[in-house]
Amino acid sequence: MKFGQVPIDEAIGALAAHSVRAGDVVVKKGTLVTAEVAMHLKQAGVETLIAARFEPGDIAEDEAALQLAHALAGNNVAVEEPFTGRSNLHAETAGVLLIDVDAIHGLNAVNEAMTAATLPAYKPVVAGEMVGTVKIIPYAIPAGLLQKGIDRLGEGALRVAPYTRRSVGVISTVLPGLKPSVIDKTLAVLARRLDPAQARIVQDRRVPHEASTLAEELALQASADTDLIVIFGASAIADRRDVIPSAIEMAGGRVEHFGMPVDPGNLLLVGSIAGKPVIGAPGCARSPKENGFDWILHRLLANVPVTRADIMSLGVGGLLMEIVSRPQPRQGGESEGEE
Repeated sequence: MKFGQVPIDEAIGALAAHSVRAGDVVVKKGTLVTAEVAMHLKQAGVETLIAARFEPGDIAEDEAALQLAHALAGNNVAVEEPFTGRSNLHAETAGVLLIDVDAIHGLNAVNEAMTAATLPAYKPVVAGEMVGTVKIIPYAIPAGLLQKGIDRLGEGALRVAPYTRRSVGVISTVLPGLKPSVIDKTLAVLARRLDPAQARIVQDRRVPHEASTLAEELALQASADTDLIVIFGASAIADRRDVIPSAIEMAGGRVEHFGMPVDPGNLLLVGSIAGKPVIGAPGCARSPKENGFDWILHRLLANVPVTRADIMSLGVGGLLMEIVSRPQPRQGGESEGEE
């Protein structure tokens, strides 16, 4: 594409690179300069114009954006019609956003003329939410450059994993001094967290904070009609040998990982029993404010695997806002027992 300032007569057949106002004459940015437009500009005293002219093999910005967007869009992602070199992508269903980060970086590194931006990876999204956008910077790009961008992007780098786990079993352990109202409020908070996934609590069990009793209840829930089990401990997990991880193993389950580099949320446990995921919730999961529990819960509801490596990669960006019930807990050596 040729770009630069030219005499008005030489701009005929090109696009006006910028909006021009001269007296009563207004030529908007991106307007095709026809002989009539050129005549009006000259009559208004305009002698030169910054114009963009396509060359053989150039692909117009809208078409280029559309091709890139279609390459980017994977399962459950819809492509919007382009405008001014931009094509937006939207979630077709509620779920968790999955991104091939290397593919996005690869496209953006090809040439400054092509860009793609997305929401953060693993973000919960709703149907219709914009999850990404493609923007072509100039009015056109060479076909060869566009193809290089498509090749670097691959296919389906942006997709949505729909929520598939709908039935959640909850086990709350109790100790003297823990009011039933605290558990009731915790369940209400969890129910609101489950709403976007159209999931619901189908089992609500309360047992003493003892490994053997909890193991018995876990074994029962493992054979029940639940897709996911969440354990709220009366006391936060302090060690892999503590009550909740011990109970999971006693029931024939497995502790995949304990602890995560997200605060609030450090004391979260992820495990499994009879093929069902189990979350040992940190104390902060009783609060409606965003914490590390949200991140893991939504991934598992969308049947997105959560490995030890996945959890340990959450540190950058894992420092979340302070919660009112725990002011400045990271200073002065205060206890972290309820994280």
